[in-house]
Amino acid sequence: MEVIMGIEVVSIILLLMMFIVSAFLSVNIGILAFVTAFVLFSFTGTITIDDVYSSFPADLFILLFGVTYLFAVIQKNGTLDIIIGWGLSFVKGNIGMIPWIIFFLAMLLTSIGTSAIAVASILAGIGFRIAYRQKINPLLIAIMIQAGCMAGSFSPLNIFGIIVNGVMKSEGLPFSETTLYINTLTFYVFLGVVAFILLGGIRLFRVSSVQSLNIISNPVYEEKENKPKLTLHNIISIIGVILLVFLVIGFKVDIGFAALTLGLLLACLTPKLQGEIFKEMPWSAIVMVSGIVTFIGIMEHVGAMELMQGLVGMIGNPYIASLIASYIGGIISAFASTTGFLAAIIPLGVPILSDPSISTMGVVSAISISASVVDLSPFSTVGALFLSNIQGMSERKFFTYLLMAAGIFVLVGPFISWLIFVVIAGAF
Repeated sequence: MEVIMGIEVVSIILLLMMFIVSAFLSVNIGILAFVTAFVLFSFTGTITIDDVYSSFPADLFILLFGVTYLFAVIQKNGTLDIIIGWGLSFVKGNIGMIPWIIFFLAMLLTSIGTSAIAVASILAGIGFRIAYRQKINPLLIAIMIQAGCMAGSFSPLNIFGIIVNGVMKSEGLPFSETTLYINTLTFYVFLGVVAFILLGGIRLFRVSSVQSLNIISNPVYEEKENKPKLTLHNIISIIGVILLVFLVIGFKVDIGFAALTLGLLLACLTPKLQGEIFKEMPWSAIVMVSGIVTFIGIMEHVGAMELMQGLVGMIGNPYIASLIASYIGGIISAFASTTGFLAAIIPLGVPILSDPSISTMGVVSAISISASVVDLSPFSTVGALFLSNIQGMSERKFFTYLLMAAGIFVLVGPFISWLIFVVIAGAF
């Protein structure tokens, strides 16, 4: 019994160490998790290699692989460029609309399954170029891109939504994909409105924008001779995504295999792009989630999760416990992977989520928002993308702005999301 208790504590310490090591050394936490699980098998004798393999989340892996494969195909065949071009055409010279067009483009693209990092990398180059030329606060553009990406990242088709859905189902907890998506979308629209007002968005509507039409009509392609034309491949891709959403929501078709099938059909239309498609896939995120969930399975096997859930349950008040969990999510995600943290925190919150006196979806929404709202941090991938694309300002100065904004989000974001979705919404 003493050995088992020792392994419980050791596995918890190892989990914390993995987040610390991955944050400071930029090592993929999924690989750390796989190796650590193997080390536990090799040296403790409390688990077997079969336990490690059985903990591997095959269903979650197919979900992540299928959806990311599909949208890598769509990105490479130019469909995303077409959608972005359509979106920017709505600006029509009105500078005040630029931040909101960027926000809704990010939200749309992530909602249909495109990686937030891929969307941020595309829109950052466009957004900061326009911000520099039109004298728009670059921090406003950064927040609108990040908020838009997070607004759509919890859809049933995107990696964050898929992770939360998969973990909730594996724990046997009640869950609504639609509610999570609507809650997070609502919060990030609210965040966008606040940022727009505080960072000078209102004045942009009063600025003369006669010359802006030539600058932003289609900046994605300003270095190309011709704007991309809508091809049969693009039309089929758009119809395919709409069909996928219809099948998943209306007929509960398995998202992973449905997306994989559609992605394969689209890839067959452009065989020359096969080699490039796999380069676009977020393998780092797939390995990260698979590794973390595997290690969580090992922790469940040795009783560590039961121990930690008991500690969470000892807090007594589920409202206070959920607020603490939300702040933990915000603080850790500011330095570590949001993707990996989401896969780890939800199983630990089972005592809170299982409490009938509190809204399960409210708690999940608050934790999800708290863990993702700080992705603006310059220590995150998205924040690094912003730094590498900033124009008209030194990287050091913009680093400070991003750090200050992330600090404010860490302090305020968890409390506001908890207040709205756990306290207020839970009262109705």
